[in-house]
Amino acid sequence: MSVVLVPRSDVSEFRKRYKWMALVAFVAFMVLVVRLFQLQVIEGAEYRNTAHENIIRRINLPTTRGVIRDAYGRVLASSRPAHNVYIVPGRVMPSARPVKHRRRKDEADTFPRVADTLRLNPDERSRLEARIREVCATDDDRSPCWRPILVREDLARDIVAELRQHETENAGAEIVSVPVRYYPFKNLGSHMLGYVGEIDKERLDHFHPEGYELMTAEEKAKVNPLGYDVGDSMGATGIERAWESHLRGHRGWEKRVVDAHGRYRAGPEAARLLDEPLRQEPIPGRDLRLTVDIELTAAIEKAMRVHLSGAAVVVDVRTGRLLALYSKPDFDPNDLSGGGGKARLREAMNKLARDSLRPLLDKTMTGAFQPGSTFKPFSAMAGLERKRINPEERERCDGFISFGHRIFRCTHVHGRVNMREAIAQSCNVYFFKLAQAVDLDPIASVASEFGLGQKTGLGINPESPGNNPNRSWYTLRYRGQFRTGFTLNSAIGQGATTVTPLQLALAYAAIANGGTVYIPQIVRAVETSDGAVAQDFAPRVRQKAQVAPESLTRITDGLHAVVNEAHGTAFPVRDPALDISGKTGTAQTGYVLSGKDDPRQAWYNSRDHAWFAAFAPAKSPEIAVVVLVEHGGSGPTQAAPVAMQIVRDYTRLQAARNNTAPLPPAPKRPPPAPHGGH
Repeated sequence: MSVVLVPRSDVSEFRKRYKWMALVAFVAFMVLVVRLFQLQVIEGAEYRNTAHENIIRRINLPTTRGVIRDAYGRVLASSRPAHNVYIVPGRVMPSARPVKHRRRKDEADTFPRVADTLRLNPDERSRLEARIREVCATDDDRSPCWRPILVREDLARDIVAELRQHETENAGAEIVSVPVRYYPFKNLGSHMLGYVGEIDKERLDHFHPEGYELMTAEEKAKVNPLGYDVGDSMGATGIERAWESHLRGHRGWEKRVVDAHGRYRAGPEAARLLDEPLRQEPIPGRDLRLTVDIELTAAIEKAMRVHLSGAAVVVDVRTGRLLALYSKPDFDPNDLSGGGGKARLREAMNKLARDSLRPLLDKTMTGAFQPGSTFKPFSAMAGLERKRINPEERERCDGFISFGHRIFRCTHVHGRVNMREAIAQSCNVYFFKLAQAVDLDPIASVASEFGLGQKTGLGINPESPGNNPNRSWYTLRYRGQFRTGFTLNSAIGQGATTVTPLQLALAYAAIANGGTVYIPQIVRAVETSDGAVAQDFAPRVRQKAQVAPESLTRITDGLHAVVNEAHGTAFPVRDPALDISGKTGTAQTGYVLSGKDDPRQAWYNSRDHAWFAAFAPAKSPEIAVVVLVEHGGSGPTQAAPVAMQIVRDYTRLQAARNNTAPLPPAPKRPPPAPHGGH
């Protein structure tokens, strides 16, 4: 008997399903294999780097900003350590922590002790306590309760010592030392040196363009070569700003292991996770050696102590190197560089901004003023060069001249004077007549030959070009209605003619050296931190004034008479021991008094600017000196004595350095009169 086995229909169906299940499992397995291959082989290095970066963090190491020294090695700007204290809210006040992070029984609040050590007043204490409780209110592992917050900046040494001595009693408080800029001479030379300040958002956005965080280290180095970051400082004004790329240096870094909460881990196990290189040392900034003499600057400050506002410039006529730049009133850059904290910075800035004498304005190059009679040598030179006048011919001065419907006045009745006597006595009438004979354009052209009406190119602070107007300038400004009175005013340095003290000093230096106009130099050399010269800067000539030597000789002869002959405007304040040539100037400001003005301020603003421009020694010039006493009154009585004292101090300092005989004592003089002469 045979048995016939007939396959069941459900078994066949199961086999079909099994095949599909096996196919699905195979496909899923292959997908996993492909994905694992992608993760482990193709993208393995990228994910390993990501995992590595999650536990390895680069910590920036601050660099040291370069030192600025004067021509004789005295430190004008350096860095000092400032001690700031940070607290971790959850550690100084465990009682403020969220429920899941409640303190242990043996963990007490250290906040009262920390507050006492930091000398917090009741208001500061209550505000800090409220802030701690606010930041610790979040029940989160990454709560700001565990992030340090800044409490005090630039701590006194006794507070630092007490915090370190009682470290266990002040748990949660940490002292962090940071370098801050320090200016040992304080206000002296503050406009020239400038100051550093925290980088603002606009500047930071320039160095951190969109997508900066996603860039590679090489890409970041291209757009942000100096590595600026949030909270960094950079030069804000003066040399600190202009030479920022040399002074700043490059920060370094070191690698550290962090856990999931961002806390640093140390020990052998953590060290094994670190790969080479472990550290890159910071590169300190380069040092700068200036051309200025801070002792001479201190002497200028002393000579200017009786005046409210003004400027002084001393330049080497043979090289164009600046020996002193002084602007008054000034400021203490230590207050503005953030070393004393943000509260002190805000207070100092608000005080300076409210001062009507504009202490933040660099009057040596940013401010432009009518030069008054110090401009007359250039008008005289224009007459000589165009051969429109005979320098020996005498013109009559009756104290005024009528032109059209206006009276143009002189300070005195000088009688009949030639060019030399007109320069010495500062006769306006002579130069009014000269202006009619020469015209405006030749005068403006000669002034331009000596660099007036143009920026000098020093570049450490915003620089005014001044104004050296010609016919075209007036025609455009007054819609084609040029008036001869414009020429008369320009010839005596009034009207629209303006200069900066720096421009005028370089122009008189060119008169003294035979017509060479230099580009002013204030940085002599860039040096490494060990004193080696990395880059030395030679003097640079800007242009050679196209004037005849005979014209310069006649002008310098007249300038010598200003100081050394009895009728000269500076003769009453001369020092017989000094050989000086120069020109006084008293420039009207055009201030119009209104009934709303404060009487005391109106009296000051209505006074003339007092000038004196000179070079010395007259026979073999070394320096040119320009002094501006803003709203000082009379050039001969206010500015000239200051310039005489500056030349005297320069000579004294040079004699001491060269071990030569000192000068005899300066002659005693009666106090200067408030007005008189040009």
